[in-house]
Amino acid sequence: MVDQVKVVADDQAPAEQSLRRNLTNRHIQLIAIGGAIGTGLFMGSGKTISLAGPSIIFVYMIIGFMLFFVMRAMGELLLSNLEYKSFSDFASDLLGPWAGYFTGWTYWFCWVVTGMADVVAITAYAQFWFPDLSDWVASLAVIVLLLTLNLATVKCSVRWSSGLR
Repeated sequence: MVDQVKVVADDQAPAEQSLRRNLTNRHIQLIAIGGAIGTGLFMGSGKTISLAGPSIIFVYMIIGFMLFFVMRAMGELLLSNLEYKSFSDFASDLLGPWAGYFTGWTYWFCWVVTGMADVVAITAYAQFWFPDLSDWVASLAVIVLLLTLNLATVKCSVRWSSGLR
């Protein structure tokens, strides 16, 4: 009896929607450029350069050089075990499950803080152009705009997010 009910339920079930790989190389490059530039490049770096002077560009070059080797090492780790999906998998496998758990949640928290920092930066830009606009109105408008763009398809949001930054 259970098998018959299961078969009937399977026959009446709607067809599953499958994921498709519709992003072109151009879309992936726009995601990378939009993520690399970001609002922090203009607001954070501009303020840092105005305070520290042009020598900060040399420091950025040193840090970029070191990050290049960190990313190469992560690539080697990724290729050493094809079961790895993210760097929290590295930590889980090499340091233990507690490290993977901590790394994953710390990464999530960093992106929440980064998202809110972007909202604050965009609100500051809006205050520059519209001085009479309240902070909370600009922040709410930015959050609604970003939520709408992120609920759209990836192809649509790629074009908008790389243009917003």
